[in-house]
Amino acid sequence: MDPAVAHAAVLGAGAWGTALATVLAGRGQPVRLWTWQEDHAARMRASGENELLRGVRLHPGVEPTADAARALGGAELVVLVVPSHALRETLERLGGLLPPGVPIVSATKGIENGSLMLMSEVIADVLGPEGARRAAFLSGPSFAREVAAGSPTNVVVAASDHALAVDVQQRFATERFRVYSGDDPVGVEVGGALKNVIAIAAGACDGLGFGHNTRAALITRGLAELVRLAVAKGGQPLTLSGLAGMGDLVLTCTGDLSRNRTVGREIGAGRALDDVLAGLGAVAEGVNTARAAHALGTRLGVDLPICFEVHRVLHEGKSPDRAVRDVLARPLRKEID
Repeated sequence: MDPAVAHAAVLGAGAWGTALATVLAGRGQPVRLWTWQEDHAARMRASGENELLRGVRLHPGVEPTADAARALGGAELVVLVVPSHALRETLERLGGLLPPGVPIVSATKGIENGSLMLMSEVIADVLGPEGARRAAFLSGPSFAREVAAGSPTNVVVAASDHALAVDVQQRFATERFRVYSGDDPVGVEVGGALKNVIAIAAGACDGLGFGHNTRAALITRGLAELVRLAVAKGGQPLTLSGLAGMGDLVLTCTGDLSRNRTVGREIGAGRALDDVLAGLGAVAEGVNTARAAHALGTRLGVDLPICFEVHRVLHEGKSPDRAVRDVLARPLRKEID
């Protein structure tokens, strides 16, 4: 790739980062896909694919690299796709290389453990007001493998500055990757984070042998938890009825490609969490987010019964069957408050 050609930098060469790099490259935008591991970059260059998306060829316009200066130097768009627990460290390490004034798109879903910050808050904390002003947040029902394969997909990108959201929308949109714009980054972020926790619960119900009625109830009541936390953080309830809320929740709770649902299913079937994660081969964001959601909901006084029980199962040794019975035994109440 000619270093003088304007390009996009995608930081994070997991399956999702690779899929988004493919989308951008398909628009004719050269992409430098950064991984912190040189051997990972070398394997991608040699094989023409990312082993995390085995069988899907890298677009010719995607250049894998472990050289952060090369990835970021001259970039006209920066996309953050590292795991939520690594975002702060990545920004602290590479923040000085970020080109001034270019849009920063976070496609990372989660809540930072310890600080209990959303990714927008982490970006503001590390990069300051200037970095926060140019940050947008992309989320929605989008399995990486299907995106990379060109399956029609809808997502939303939100920013406090709607003009920025529209700019990013135009940069990503293709015939097969439809992008809506929004002005509620908090709602988009909360939906993208908590749906992973609810998906673990959905998988656990599958592993326990429950049926479709149970899954439908769990998705619906899980949506109520997304709304409650989003509103408590200053988000808009209506956002959670859209792609970043209900859309992503349904996909992650029902799709066989969902890592979080897989974790829940295996735990519901009686396997230990450490064994499940060891065999997963990828990050399941909901495991860490369950801990952070429990702490954040407690701090804000937000009722998150499903998220709280997932935390107790994953991190306090509670049995999945007992957790389900405790949720069902809660006092009866109005559906809509």
